[in-house]
This record gives sequence, C-alpha cells and structure tokens, in this order.
Amino acid sequence: MATVNDLVLVHIDNKPAFYARIEDISPDVKPGWWKVQLLVLTVPLQVYTWILDESQVNGAPFTMAGTPILLEKVVSPEPPPKPLASVGKEGNGASKEAPRKGGNVVSLFDRKK
Repeated sequence: MATVNDLVLVHIDNKPAFYARIEDISPDVKPGWWKVQLLVLTVPLQVYTWILDESQVNGAPFTMAGTPILLEKVVSPEPPPKPLASVGKEGNGASKEAPRKGGNVVSLFDRKK
C-alpha cells in the first residue's frame, strides 16, 4: 500500500510517465475516497491533487477523461541500511560483539584553508 512520503511511478496510457512523491492523503467528503496530493518530480516541480479511492492508491488501474492511469509504488533496489549499534549501559556506544576501530575525522572547513 502506498502511503505518505512513498515514491510512485505514474503510468499514463499504459506507459511510464513520471515519478511523484505522495505528500498527503486526506479523506474526501465522499466516503471511501481520498484526496491524494502528489509532488510531481519534474522540472519545474508541480503539485497535483487527485481524488482516488483506496484501491486506486494501492495500484488498481483507473481512468481520467478516458485515459488509463496507474500508480505503481517504487521500491528501492538497494537493501535497507543496517541499523546502527545501540548505546549500551556504559554509554560509549560500543558493541560487545567486536571492538570498533576508530577512524580519522576530517573537517571539510579545515581542508579549504
């Protein structure tokens, strides 16, 4: 199911047309329908508000003025990042599994000098 902040690929006339981010989903006055605000990722950026039912938000095809439309949720091909080590009772952030070797912190501001 697509929710707020999800990326979707919008297909128009059975062809990929543009990417958009779902900015907001709020109930419409008509029961079972939703106002879906899309930030269309084009130049210049545009904001569309479409009134859709839940199945259409979830990827069911629909038409606008006779033109077939479909919202397809975009899933990143990269695996999700590994969670950071949690801070232990000692408060030093070290994990008991393996000691971490420290690295050098390089300031970008010092490099400009």
